Amino acid sequence: MSTMCVKRAFKYRFYPTDAQAVELSRTFGCVRKVYNMALAARTEAWARQERVNYNQTSAMLTAWKKTEELAFLNDVSSVPLQQCLRHLQTAFTNFFGKRAKYPRFKSRKKSRRSAEYTTSGFRFRDGKLTLAKMTEPLDIVWSRPLPQGATPSTVTVSQDAAGRWFVSMLCDDPGVKPLPAADTAIGVDVGLDHLLTLSTGEKVANLRHERRDRARLAKAQRELSRKARGSNNRAKARRKVARVHARIVDRRRDHLHKLTTRLVRENQTLVIEDLTVRTMVRNRSLARAISDAAWAEFRSLLEYKAAWYGREVIAVDRFFPSSRLCSQCGALQDKMPLHVRTWTCDSCGTTHDRDVNAAKNLLAAGLAVTVCGAGVRPQRSTPGGQSATKQKPSQREP
Repeated sequence: MSTMCVKRAFKYRFYPTDAQAVELSRTFGCVRKVYNMALAARTEAWARQERVNYNQTSAMLTAWKKTEELAFLNDVSSVPLQQCLRHLQTAFTNFFGKRAKYPRFKSRKKSRRSAEYTTSGFRFRDGKLTLAKMTEPLDIVWSRPLPQGATPSTVTVSQDAAGRWFVSMLCDDPGVKPLPAADTAIGVDVGLDHLLTLSTGEKVANLRHERRDRARLAKAQRELSRKARGSNNRAKARRKVARVHARIVDRRRDHLHKLTTRLVRENQTLVIEDLTVRTMVRNRSLARAISDAAWAEFRSLLEYKAAWYGREVIAVDRFFPSSRLCSQCGALQDKMPLHVRTWTCDSCGTTHDRDVNAAKNLLAAGLAVTVCGAGVRPQRSTPGGQSATKQKPSQREP
């Protein structure tokens, strides 16, 4: 069986020394400063109907370093500074290609703290990673091994809002093998009562990770609201809130990874509905529950794993009436309010579970499109490429 070499990021937690933490924090600040200055320069040029590219911003960076006001940029590695200019160029390319909005300035408090190093900015030997401007290797917790003989092409160091440090290594992974072809296909209907309902009748429970920690989160947020702005106590309270959020996100992502891996391994074809979560969360009474279910992340994980392992994901058009269509005789019901969870077909008398019936209809529509090529939208090429859709949730979130 043939193998394919894919670019794969391996993320690990590490514990920097005090000197390393200071150096990285300084690097994060310089990266944000250079990015914002380059964005301002390109915005001013755009107002003059001029275009500035990466090479020009790189020359600007060289000039900035020679000024007395910005001489501190020489204290950190130049590699992350050049990389942030490349990221800005990519952002403008996506903007001009109408794939993204206009680039925004990085906020000191809200923006992600990260820096990317290419091969000239780090040394990886004998399982030890040493970054530029540092004398000691990072104390990394190797929770899983890198691929045999793999050497990172880029290394991204980041710190989350909870104060945890992470390093992500991008490597070529030749060990990704397409799974043996299977003759199984499955329809997947997402919801709130149950996270997933499969066309086989199986229902996957919605663990509601955010609701399980809602009391703890509310307490931490109340404590934060009482602290004086700008004080050290407020910073500590903010990190406490961030740790609760991090706990929720970690558990949710772990569950979705296990779930999507199982579905991809067991099925050759997976049919889902082309939902647009961005539009659906405008429903204020359901936004919290929809965000907690993380339907968009589920789809993203499912699609890239299917591409890795030779599976197919089909997204059925958002206007397909999966809930109102009888999977037994094909009769279409006029109305199907959200509170109706079971219903009986007027034509054939079959009693349906609403979600199971929808999953069966999705499967039938997905299999039909492989033959006739109609009624299904293609997979997304970018994370933001979803389209507007009907509302899917099945209950109100308390």
